[in-house]
Formats: sequence, C-alpha cells, structure tokens
Amino acid sequence: MDILILIGAFLVILFGAELFTNGIEWFGRKLELAEGAVGSVLAAVGTALPETMIPIIAILSGGGSASSHGVGVGAILGAPFMLSTLAMFVTGVAVLYAGRKRPNRDDMPVDVKVLAHDMRYFGIAYAIAVAAAFLPLEPAWPKWIVAAVLIGTYGWYVKGHFEDDPDVDASDLAPLRFNRLDPATPNGAGVIPRLRVVNLQVLSALGLIVIGAFFFVDSVEHLSVSIGVAPIIVALVIAPIATELPEKFNSVIWVRQGKDTLAMGNITGAMVFQSTIPTVVALLFAADAWHFSTDTRVAFFSAAIAFAASALIFIPMARSGRLLGRGLLVGGAFYVLYLGIVGASLMGAF
Repeated sequence: MDILILIGAFLVILFGAELFTNGIEWFGRKLELAEGAVGSVLAAVGTALPETMIPIIAILSGGGSASSHGVGVGAILGAPFMLSTLAMFVTGVAVLYAGRKRPNRDDMPVDVKVLAHDMRYFGIAYAIAVAAAFLPLEPAWPKWIVAAVLIGTYGWYVKGHFEDDPDVDASDLAPLRFNRLDPATPNGAGVIPRLRVVNLQVLSALGLIVIGAFFFVDSVEHLSVSIGVAPIIVALVIAPIATELPEKFNSVIWVRQGKDTLAMGNITGAMVFQSTIPTVVALLFAADAWHFSTDTRVAFFSAAIAFAASALIFIPMARSGRLLGRGLLVGGAFYVLYLGIVGASLMGAF
C-alpha cells in the first residue's frame, strides 16, 4: 500500500511541477525577465519545488521526530547531489543524442557567464551550509546566523539575474496549459495569456505539489521502517530520484529545442536554490539533525560528491569558455560511486 501511495504522490508532484514550470515561465515573460532569470531562477525554483516541499513538510509536520528530521535532511542533501550527478548525466546524454543533427556536435551554445554565476554561488552557499553541520549542537544560535547568511546569499544571487537585460520572447515558451480555460484569449503557439490565468495556474500547481509532497513524505517514512533502512538513506536515494525528474525532463526538452542555456540554467539554478532555502529550514527547525555524526556521515558525504562532480564539469568550462555535452557524463560516474558507498554502508562495511 505504501508503494502505491508513493507512486500516486509522485505522479501528483510531477503533474503539479509541470504546471508550475509552465506557469512560472510565463510569469517571467510577463515581467520581461532575462533568460538567466527565467531558467536559473523562475524555472529552477518551479522544478525544485517537489524536492523542496518534501523536506520542509517532513521537518515542519513531523512533530520533531528523529525519523521525520532524517527524511528532511536526507532529501535536502540528496537534491544537490542528484542535480550535480544524475541530472548532469541525463542532460549530457541528451546533448550527445541531439548533437548528431547539430553543426557543432556536442559543443553546447550556452551563456557561460550565466552558468559561471550560478556555480560560484552554489559553491559558496553549499560550503557554508555543510560547514554548519560541524558546529556544536548547543547553542543553536550560530546555525541561525548561518541561515540568515544563506538567505542573504540567495537574495543577492537572484538580484544579479533579475538585473540582466530581458531577452525572452513568447516563442521561447510552450503555450500556457490553463489558457484553454480562458474564453477571452485564443489558444495556440505565441499567444500571450492573461496574468490572472497565469497566476491561477501557478497557485493550482503549488497546491498539487504540496499535497503530493505530504503523502510522499509519509509513505517514505513507512517504507523505510518496513524494509529496515534508515529514513535519511531512503530519503537521500529514493526521494531525489523521483522529484528531480522535472529538472531532467525540462532540460532534455530544452536541449532538443537548442535552448542549452535554459537547459543547464534549470539545473544550476536549482542547485543554488537547494543549497540555500531548504537548508535554512533545517538550520532553523531541525538544527540537531543538521549535524555531522557517525549516523549522518554517509548522507553528508553526498555533499563531497556534489562538489567534486561540479568541479570537474564547470572548472574546465570557466577556463575554456566552452561546455561540452560529453563533459556532463562524468556526473553518472560519481552517481554510481556514491551508490556503491551507500551499499557498502548498508552492509556494514563502515
């Protein structure tokens, strides 16, 4: 029964995320934002909502239980890990496949400045967040200071993208899903929907995501108990695979359309978001769980994997000014490496 609920909640989350992403992109078009702001901020936040709502609901609605906090911390750590490994690998495969019909093969026509901006903020923010796990459990106020720093960091990051010149046209976006419900506006490609319809779609999608995340968290907790695996490990491996699908799906679509900056910005922007906002929730409401110990060391080791994978992908890009699809495949190797570490841990190797 728990598996059926898990699958049902997962489908609700994905449906809500697709609606939210589509709506939030149109919201960005209404505000006349730049491509970096749409891909790295609006689309990234939209597709990051499923994995963001899971730890928030787990921590805030779990009554302070250790299992709920474990699910929350595992999901928070799992998101940057999955984005920097599996999401990069899937996007790289899509680029190699699409490259057969491209003049430059797998040389991705990305805005290097946008992606470098994202990864600088990710590296700084995630390093600060992980460092907070080594602070003593008492007193808790130093972690509150770290939370304030992370909020400020993300705010400054968003400000930088929103100050870029607008460059998104209606032809860059899929038709608004809810526009067919508006009799005052015709349907079809390139049609500009009304703002009230855009807002309705965004709010409806958010409601679906919240409902799906609530049931997803509950079923993950029950499933971890039934199979005898620590909730933090289940949340770290299972939840992010499911909830990162919106980023992977959108990135593959954008790669096929030749919009590589949006494809990569959707992932790198989500990495910045995931390293700040969900972590703030953990630092404020589950400070005792955001702590490096023998019980959490395997989960926190995923952060080292995320840093290593990101460095091997984006440092060469920063030096050469180019991003190759084949370079993204390294994420898959790091993903398999970490699964091996998790498996060894479950067998008691360390």
